[in-house]
Amino acid sequence: MTPTAVWAVVKKAAHQAKIRKNVTTHTFRHTCATHMLKNGAPIRHIQEMLGHASLESTQIYTRVTINDLKEIHARYHPGESV
Repeated sequence: MTPTAVWAVVKKAAHQAKIRKNVTTHTFRHTCATHMLKNGAPIRHIQEMLGHASLESTQIYTRVTINDLKEIHARYHPGESV
């Protein structure tokens, strides 16, 4: 499947879903990475999937809310389990 074919599928699905925002394949990429992170995928796996050389690039592409970060902190920080 070519990048143009993927773009066409994404555009058609967005139109059918009546999404008014400009949806691109890059939007799809951001959304997938964010959902994977929110559902517990290790950020290193996401980095590899996206093909990023550095973790900093992956962190820019994933959009995580402050509430998500607080929840992760509460769940995994050693000081929170005391």
